[in-house]
Amino acid sequence: MMLSGIKVLDLTSVIVGPAATLRLAEFGAEIIKIEPPDGDLLRTLGGPSPSGRMSGKFLHFNRDKRFVCLNLRTPEGREAARRLAGTCDVLVTNIRPDALARLGLDAESCRERHPGLVHCSITGYGPGGPYRGLPAYDTVLQAASGLAGLTIGRDGRPSFSPFVAVDHIVGEITAGTISAALVQKFRTGEGASIEIPMLETMAAFVLKEHLGPATFEPPLGPAGDRRVLDPHARPVATRDGWIAITANTDVQARAFLEAVGRPELVDDERFSSVEARVSHSGEWFALREEALAGRRTAEWLEIFSGIDVPAMPCHSLETVRDDPHLAAVDLVRDAVHPTEGPIHTLRPTVLLDGMPIETTSFAREVGADTRSVLEAAGFAGDEIDALIEAGAAMEPCGDTSRARRTEG
Repeated sequence: MMLSGIKVLDLTSVIVGPAATLRLAEFGAEIIKIEPPDGDLLRTLGGPSPSGRMSGKFLHFNRDKRFVCLNLRTPEGREAARRLAGTCDVLVTNIRPDALARLGLDAESCRERHPGLVHCSITGYGPGGPYRGLPAYDTVLQAASGLAGLTIGRDGRPSFSPFVAVDHIVGEITAGTISAALVQKFRTGEGASIEIPMLETMAAFVLKEHLGPATFEPPLGPAGDRRVLDPHARPVATRDGWIAITANTDVQARAFLEAVGRPELVDDERFSSVEARVSHSGEWFALREEALAGRRTAEWLEIFSGIDVPAMPCHSLETVRDDPHLAAVDLVRDAVHPTEGPIHTLRPTVLLDGMPIETTSFAREVGADTRSVLEAAGFAGDEIDALIEAGAAMEPCGDTSRARRTEG
């Protein structure tokens, strides 16, 4: 595996950090997830579960990790975390900067002790601005970055993306940045201090897409890609469902017009070129809606496939798992979790040498690997016992053997 032998100390919670470390786990890194005694908030915030402590979201974002419980409110817990950091290649955290410094786990403190460490801090807002240190969740960042406001011109009001878009995007950027820093580490022996501010990162995403004509001085028009922001830029209703279709090139547009029985519009000045269709996007989208209403989705998909016009069915949450392509590539698998029973799992989507990367373990209970991880880091048995006795560490009662994935 690409990151085999890399050890990551994961001081993150909820989604943005766990998304990043999940990706590193899929690449082969050993992820040591540190949780407080109450566990990651996502264990319960993510919805119900048979045990009440392992929501579906938590399961999906925290497989293939090892689970250590340290109480960082205690001096002993903080020192244990610092010692663990010295055995790792990477430390990644989304603890707020001031709190991280109080814990002695900020980049300056950690790299003073461990110069080769790649220290990565995911923050809500970067240094130098008035929002520095404020709490940050996905929805407030969707609003502040302009993402939620993109729908004001279309719908008359802002709206949130119905999934945690900021957390996903920043998580993936974090994993990529850490991977690049590891290349530097192995070339030079030097670690790195990385900060990834979520607001700036997401605002840049929005502006790269939509600054558009306002990029130039003087502006050549208002900001915003009108084609993307048009009220009719949405899946189109068919006789029995919905379909998504995109005919961007002139060849695709001509093929589309002929397929829907409107060949007379091929040379219409509103639709005869890319520039014309962008300028008349509202009329182009209205034409699509009128033309596609008369046939079933499956009929249109067959027609558009035959003329190489991009089109796909628009799934709901209830139907997407049954998509024939996703079923054929075995994206959703059945498994039996040791505490939650039968579950649906998602395989990694990255292909390595043409094959999907395999997962190795389920998300597990708080502190499931506390003792084994501390022992591997050089803690003596009596030291571990003392940490547990002092309330600085915790391991679960009963069997703490590692849960392995069982395919159904």
